Amino acid sequence: MATLADVARRAGVSPATASRVINGSSKPVADELRERVLKAVAELRYVPNAHAQLLARPQRSVVGVLVHDVSDPYFAEVTRGLQRVATERGRLVIICNSYRDPDREVEYVDLLRAQQVAAIVLAGSGYHDPTVNALLDERLAAYAATGGRVAVVGWHRHRGDAVLPANQDGARLLGEELRRLGHRTVGVVAGPGTLTTTTDRIAGLYEGLAVSLPEERIRYADFTRQGGVQATAELLDSVPGLTAIVALNDSMAVGALAVLRERGVRVPEDVSVVGFDDMPIAADVTPALTTVRLPLADIGARAMTLALEPATDRDRVEALPAELVRRDSLGPAPS
Repeated sequence: MATLADVARRAGVSPATASRVINGSSKPVADELRERVLKAVAELRYVPNAHAQLLARPQRSVVGVLVHDVSDPYFAEVTRGLQRVATERGRLVIICNSYRDPDREVEYVDLLRAQQVAAIVLAGSGYHDPTVNALLDERLAAYAATGGRVAVVGWHRHRGDAVLPANQDGARLLGEELRRLGHRTVGVVAGPGTLTTTTDRIAGLYEGLAVSLPEERIRYADFTRQGGVQATAELLDSVPGLTAIVALNDSMAVGALAVLRERGVRVPEDVSVVGFDDMPIAADVTPALTTVRLPLADIGARAMTLALEPATDRDRVEALPAELVRRDSLGPAPS
């Protein structure tokens, strides 16, 4: 097995510098040297046994959780499940909001590694950008080399145990229901196209509708109410004759309902609207929102459970199901 001296020799640095990088020391290390050490760690597959043992000690009692925005109802529910398990196991949770900024996620991983947290949970959506994924992967590998544990929620291209929300299956259920009710001119109010959550949900919708939608019927915006307002207005202005709007989360669906109400469009008599996630507000808006229910708190709980369990030879992957919740915002396509 490679030793610390081997890593230092491969990186062309002193053992002390290599140790500071690997152990997350607060002493500053030049970026160039840090990159060389991390590259040597990856190439030599260096695992410091002392730090693997440290993971089991009680003082390593903090868990870092990266979310896009904890004020988003989706992440609030996931975080509730994460914190419940952490509290039961006597762990403190540090919540890091990345606001969908990959560079900030990389910085948070470095900070959490420096604090020698017991585990890091990536609860936000994965990215499609290969450069971003490679950089995050490098940082997470360096953290795992110190004995830390990694778990992710959703599709990520990183090592670690994973809990998969049924994004594609849930969207397929929506598509099948729309097709059954005769909807053929469907528009999509989508989140950022850079996120795997967005593309997974669009792919599932295509499966359920049994057809791909023209690009002009898809509008990308932030996963927020205002994003839903913007995307819905663009759809209505550019695509005449829509019979249904699929919003890829409930916050965007609420924005879609607001635009339709302002324009005097009846829901569902003229245009049906469906959402995704089944946030508490989905049952309270008028008309009540047809949506896909994901067990978000359970997803968070399972991710934290996996993160706090000992590592296994292979990364574990668990999938939690989705359920279609029928309410008043979805009806038959107008004849």
